[in-house]
Amino acid sequence: MSDASEVSGTDSEGVRPPDGSLEPGADSDGAADVGAWVAYYMYRALGTVMQNLPEVVAAAAASVVASTLSVFSGKAGAMYGRHLRRVLGPDLSNAELRATTQRAFLNYGRYWFEGARLPALGPDVIADRFVVESGWDHLVSGMEAGNGVIMALPHIGSWEWGGAWLALQGYPMTSVAEPLKPPAMYDWFVAQREAMGLTIVPLGADASRVLLRTLRAGKLVGLLCDRDIAGNGIEVEFFGERTTMPAGPAMLALRTGAVLLPTAVYSGPGLDHTAVIMAPVDAQRRGGLRQDVARVTQLIADDLELLIRRAPQQWHLFQPNWPSDHEKRSTSS
Repeated sequence: MSDASEVSGTDSEGVRPPDGSLEPGADSDGAADVGAWVAYYMYRALGTVMQNLPEVVAAAAASVVASTLSVFSGKAGAMYGRHLRRVLGPDLSNAELRATTQRAFLNYGRYWFEGARLPALGPDVIADRFVVESGWDHLVSGMEAGNGVIMALPHIGSWEWGGAWLALQGYPMTSVAEPLKPPAMYDWFVAQREAMGLTIVPLGADASRVLLRTLRAGKLVGLLCDRDIAGNGIEVEFFGERTTMPAGPAMLALRTGAVLLPTAVYSGPGLDHTAVIMAPVDAQRRGGLRQDVARVTQLIADDLELLIRRAPQQWHLFQPNWPSDHEKRSTSS
């Protein structure tokens, strides 16, 4: 496994539309390059506006935009519906599917507007609006053990809120994001998260080495790992169907002895954010490295299922995530 594949659990969903049109490589021609720059200026301007508007006005504006997107969601909405049936079962009625899909877009709008405002919020606001429902002792004891902690995160709620709050507790998080185009988009994305107390490492040949150093220094790493963006992950069963997940969390835990904690940060209740930290995954060496990585990655997948099932309407996954999703999209194009 190459260094890059070891840390292929990445995130930059907060600056992408649900249709994934800002995926790496999406701007392969001149027209798309122009579109990417337009998107960058639009996101940056909207982010600035969101920070300066009164909160209630910004929230209402985000809801209107999200509701409009849900009406014209097209392929993104249909793809989310496929994922939702995996989570909630094939007996989900069409009415329930439509209602939950609309809530998913509204929650994505909340994620975006709160993420845009987060760098400008004071520490007291962040502290007042964050609660750890369970598992705080797992994080504290893991950090005290001295080999670092890896949080394995799904695209649920707002992980950035968790990162900002953890920085206030003296546990700053390092994470990974794949480069976006234009580069100014990625630079803006990184600057926003650095303002929250997060350290962002670009996905590439050096990412694995940076994360290994971070963990060996006894620090905290957070990796979103419910989606194999690079396409070179480990095969797992996830919601009853085979797909792949990034090898990064398992590989890093096995190589460093870091404590591996599946974690989610949910939006709500109200304006609050609620973290759930699960018990450590068994990441002890038992045999060959590849076999151990496969075993641990499946354990992560099992725990992520539990975290996602708690609030599937907050799962920001509008893109294909299983092989059959790609087949369905190609036949319906």
